Amino acid sequence: MSIIDLLATSAELPAAWRSIVVGRFGGANFKLLRMDAGAYEEETHDFAEGLLVLDGAMRLSIGGGIVEVGAGQLYVVPAGVAHAVAPGSGGTLAILDV
Repeated sequence: MSIIDLLATSAELPAAWRSIVVGRFGGANFKLLRMDAGAYEEETHDFAEGLLVLDGAMRLSIGGGIVEVGAGQLYVVPAGVAHAVAPGSGGTLAILDV
């Protein structure tokens, strides 16, 4: 068993919006990335995706509106639902997907 300092790992990433896999559990990926104030383009997946904000806040564009996801909050995007990150987000995001 090992300890991974998620915030320290995120701070060392060379660029925002470039995720790295920090672990795999039961076939699922646990990814980590650093958000900046820029937007991230719309995407759709054939699997559900968990977006866990570790610090800061994410402005998630989904269903024609903006959902504010704060530190310690998890948003689960259902499979097949288009989503993007709106400008003004920042902090550390963990992504759970396959």
